[in-house]
Amino acid sequence: MFIFKNLTPPQTCPYLMGTVISLIMLLMGCRAPQPEEMADTASAKIMVTVLPMYLFTRGVTGAEAEVELLIPPHSNTHNYQASPHNIRSLAEADILIKNGLGLEDFVDKLITNTSNTQLQQINASQGIEALQIEDHHSEDPDQKHSHVEGNPHVWLDPILAQKQVINIRDGLIAADPNKSQIYQENAAVYLSQLEELDRQFQTQLASVQNCRFIAFHDAYPYLAKRYGLQQIAVVELPEDSLSPQDLQRVINTVKQYDIKVLLSETGIEDNRLQRISEDTGLRIKALDPIENGSLDPQYYFTAMEKNLQTLVEACQ
Repeated sequence: MFIFKNLTPPQTCPYLMGTVISLIMLLMGCRAPQPEEMADTASAKIMVTVLPMYLFTRGVTGAEAEVELLIPPHSNTHNYQASPHNIRSLAEADILIKNGLGLEDFVDKLITNTSNTQLQQINASQGIEALQIEDHHSEDPDQKHSHVEGNPHVWLDPILAQKQVINIRDGLIAADPNKSQIYQENAAVYLSQLEELDRQFQTQLASVQNCRFIAFHDAYPYLAKRYGLQQIAVVELPEDSLSPQDLQRVINTVKQYDIKVLLSETGIEDNRLQRISEDTGLRIKALDPIENGSLDPQYYFTAMEKNLQTLVEACQ
């Protein structure tokens, strides 16, 4: 550790010093940035509501923007509680990107509370025609999550995911035009990956058309519709025990529609699912709804490729 004491700066001529500094900056081609130039090059601060939209947004921005996820992984929109950090981040954000279709109804109130009147919002589902929510086969009304604008899980259809990426790209270009070329180039790469993913789904699911399944999460109707599968029913398990009526309803549906498989989701461990499997004689397979997981933009493709393999195996 060096300590400097009693150092007296050398006497210099202010005029000479200014001349020297000017010459150095001229030789180096440098000049002090103007305030308006600093504002033009500053990165936009972007808030994104849910994980799939975060992955798509990062696919478009790359490292060219500050992107923060509002609802952390391993949480969901039904039990989300905003933290002081979330509210502060939202108050400071320039842009908010959301899935839409009623998935984030709570956001409007949060925005009002932050008084961020300059916040620009991008609805990634703009222009997408929503499917209506399936009737939930459960006796527990608390399990019937209502989305009045339709089923919000459009990101699980690679074609609709392309539409969402395009909406995000166009919204970011409008809000942050200085980086339009970067957003265009990054989005083109991500869209080409989504196109390839769609080709894989079309090719590999062509031999299992009309495969019928029962789901325990109403997340897959867009995926099923796109590739000729049939989500026959959604069984949302009650909070407590599985009633005989619930179980009998599932058994009757299996017999009536020649169900091939029961589809749960990754990370769910529930003994009642095993009981349903044993009583119906059907296997339980898990799909990833991509509501939790890695923040790497490529995680979408990793998860969807695993979902594809699961569907191929389940529907054989």
